[in-house]
Amino acid sequence: MKDSVDRHLARWRGKAPFDEQVEAIVTRLQVLVKHLAHTKEAALREVGMQDFEFETLHRLVARGGSATPSELATDLLLSPAGMTGRLDTLERSDLVRRVRSTEDRRRVDVEVTPKGHDLWMDAMTIRAEVEANMVGALTPADQAVLDGLLKKLLVKTEATD
Repeated sequence: MKDSVDRHLARWRGKAPFDEQVEAIVTRLQVLVKHLAHTKEAALREVGMQDFEFETLHRLVARGGSATPSELATDLLLSPAGMTGRLDTLERSDLVRRVRSTEDRRRVDVEVTPKGHDLWMDAMTIRAEVEANMVGALTPADQAVLDGLLKKLLVKTEATD
């Protein structure tokens, strides 16, 4: 059984200085990442959401549904002005709301609205289905082995960053 990476390796065999096994692994990882990016884009299109909306809601939900604008800006690697513009757009769409703190009136929290949470959940459900289908090509034992191997690669890579 051949895949696109086998064809890639055959085209480059003897033409470039690479270890074929390393090239096969890295290229397959890259192709899978592209596939996952495309499935995310398709899920967002299906629910009518843009990537910046999803990413902001994703960070909010991960933080329990509420965060300060500066926490979100840090999470999303945005400037304060960029975060303000994004929140203005999300608030106009009723996906988030800004709430003044009762303890400190200078503090503003951003909360995901029920509409925002439902939209985020719809996108996540579609993505989870596609991802489970992809990983489902492996047995549970193979999934555990692959997870362990990928973790080894990531730990080594993160240690050298």
